[in-house]
Amino acid sequence: MPTLLTLFVHLQTAVLTRSQLRTGDERGQATTEYALVLLAAALVGLMVVAWATAGGGAARISRLFNRVIDAVIDRV
Repeated sequence: MPTLLTLFVHLQTAVLTRSQLRTGDERGQATTEYALVLLAAALVGLMVVAWATAGGGAARISRLFNRVIDAVIDRV
């Protein structure tokens, strides 16, 4: 799935580059980049949730959470 996102980013960048060369207008560029960053963050989040709910991800997160809580309690 990350390859699909990479392809989308490359295509979007190519389209924006051509349109900017024709017009010299950069309005909307930051909005597009922001949207792409949000899309990438959502994809990473979905991948983490999928990993955590399948296989041993939930158990690993639980162990990590318990270690963090135990370390905090030991310091208090």
